Amino acid sequence: MPASPNLTKETPTALGFRMPAEWEPQEAVWLSWPHKRASWPGRFRPIPAKFAEIVATISRFQKVRINAARELHPRAVRLCAKAGAMMERVEFYAHPTDDSWCRDHGPIFVKNDVTGEVAITDWEYNAWGGKYPPYDRDNQVPPRIARALGMRRFAKRMVLEGGSIDVNGRGLLLTTESCLLNPNRNPRLSRGQIEQALCEYLGVTTVVWLGDGIEGDDTDGHIDDLSRFYREDAIVTVVEPNKRDRNHRPLVDNLERLRALRTPAGRKFEIAELPMPVGRWIDDQRLPASYANFLVINGAVLVPTFRQKKRDAEALAVLEGCFPGREVIGIDCLDLVWGLGTLHCISQQQPA
Repeated sequence: MPASPNLTKETPTALGFRMPAEWEPQEAVWLSWPHKRASWPGRFRPIPAKFAEIVATISRFQKVRINAARELHPRAVRLCAKAGAMMERVEFYAHPTDDSWCRDHGPIFVKNDVTGEVAITDWEYNAWGGKYPPYDRDNQVPPRIARALGMRRFAKRMVLEGGSIDVNGRGLLLTTESCLLNPNRNPRLSRGQIEQALCEYLGVTTVVWLGDGIEGDDTDGHIDDLSRFYREDAIVTVVEPNKRDRNHRPLVDNLERLRALRTPAGRKFEIAELPMPVGRWIDDQRLPASYANFLVINGAVLVPTFRQKKRDAEALAVLEGCFPGREVIGIDCLDLVWGLGTLHCISQQQPA
């Protein structure tokens, strides 16, 4: 596929762009419609209806834009309508994909606060270190979206997934060493070169590194299962008090790093602790279930739940405290997490 004609070699940051925080106003949320049965082996049947339920929920608040091969559109439209989606806010694009994890293969949007222009940063995608080929169609999603929306596109030849980073919109970016420094991503790039690319393309000034991810996470430790900004100076992070659980030690380490972190003004960050769900397994495989995989949209926060009444309620209460004024909505994601991701993993927000 040819390069977009408005592709520029100037870096977004130099031109005044930055990646907004997720709680800033949004134009739409992008999804990629599920069709790859191997992503939910033996348990794919409920997944399209679950996506439709998520579409319906988001459509209460804002537009939903969906990547899907054209032949998938009729059934997807029927399912979304049946789920009660506000169909005038649901848009389908004939963008075929290999899989459904739009957070990682979709564009990472940036915005110029002076001009109001929203643009696309287009990174390389290799399905988390080449684990799940093919991924060539997934790699074409950002340029297809750029053409469909008439947006400027900034391409960067570095592997980066949207789920591996989180920003506060004011210069700070959270990520993990286990993912971004993994040799299956960018073996020829040093830590400093990776930091430079993030600063040049996403408008950040400081990269904050955490350690390892949670058990069962095939992404090598995405930050969106661990720790998320919920205000410019506040972070919510998952904790596991059970010392016998293999998540306990890595999450303690991450919490200690966050407690040592200081704002640009030299103050401590406010840290909210989010419980982990009780461990879930299917066929002897631990699932990467995490309440940190929430999605912030206009007026609401969608939170994955896992049919654990007490833990689900505790997690929802923590996030209600983090996002006052937003409706906090739990969505049953136990079927969805068998694909090794939930709400944040399947979505990508487009700033207003």
